[in-house]
Amino acid sequence: MGDMQAKAELVWDIRAALGEGPVWDHRTGRLLWVDIEGRRVHYYDPSEAGDHRTIQLEQRVGAAVPRTAGGLVLAMQYGLYRLDLETEQLTKLGDPEEGIEGNRFNDGKCDEAGRFWAGTMNMKESEPTGSLYCLEADGSLRRALEGITTSNGLGWSPDNRTMYYIDTPTRRVDAFDYDGETGGISNRRTVISYEGEKGFPDGMTVDNEGMLWIAEWGGWQVSRWNPQTGERIGRIPVPAAQVTSCAFGGEDYSELYITTARSWIPDEQLAEQPQAGGLFRARPGVKGSAAGFYGG
Repeated sequence: MGDMQAKAELVWDIRAALGEGPVWDHRTGRLLWVDIEGRRVHYYDPSEAGDHRTIQLEQRVGAAVPRTAGGLVLAMQYGLYRLDLETEQLTKLGDPEEGIEGNRFNDGKCDEAGRFWAGTMNMKESEPTGSLYCLEADGSLRRALEGITTSNGLGWSPDNRTMYYIDTPTRRVDAFDYDGETGGISNRRTVISYEGEKGFPDGMTVDNEGMLWIAEWGGWQVSRWNPQTGERIGRIPVPAAQVTSCAFGGEDYSELYITTARSWIPDEQLAEQPQAGGLFRARPGVKGSAAGFYGG
């Protein structure tokens, strides 16, 4: 993939405060994503009908994932919830961090087996008070990692034997040996370092060749990295500085959807990036695969 081949085009000029967590819902042919600070869940419909949908909530929502049984599961400021898409009613599943005032849930994603992995962050992004949790399909919840400052991107290798993980302020991507049967993670190691880079690694997805696509907060781009060599091997410029996450979608998973933010950008700088907070799409020349849905 050449650096200049793929271009990010604006598909929804919605000016999200903090767009995040895109996931392709292949049942509906729509892209599910959230605006954390706007407290909204969005569905983007790429069809001619353009039948987009927005659900307004009353607390910050870090991630939304489809449920195999219908509806969504949300990782929110005050715990994990199920959302009925017909009534828009929330049902609380639990809050592992009740009493930790300065934290909220951030990014989350489902694995192939239907487990929902979601992490928390310190809202001042100053202390490692966060953790990464795993919600099993049977509803049990376990803490998989602690000492996290800003739990962010998650992804699995195509053979499902490696899990990739980003704690943003560490400026690195770590890998774990991953046991698909038990959901166990072990042998943590760093595979990519962002030391000396302009942006911070935020959300991420994995393509069918096993390469990582990483959204760069403050970096004006999504970049493609080889986790075997630790090298950046491609990039897609985005006309917004705060690039938050990305996910493959479309009928054949050849489209990369990219979320961005406009919060915390001074007005004079917003003039240079009027599309900040928009949803973008690119065709990077490689494909991804179907997202996992929550199995419980």
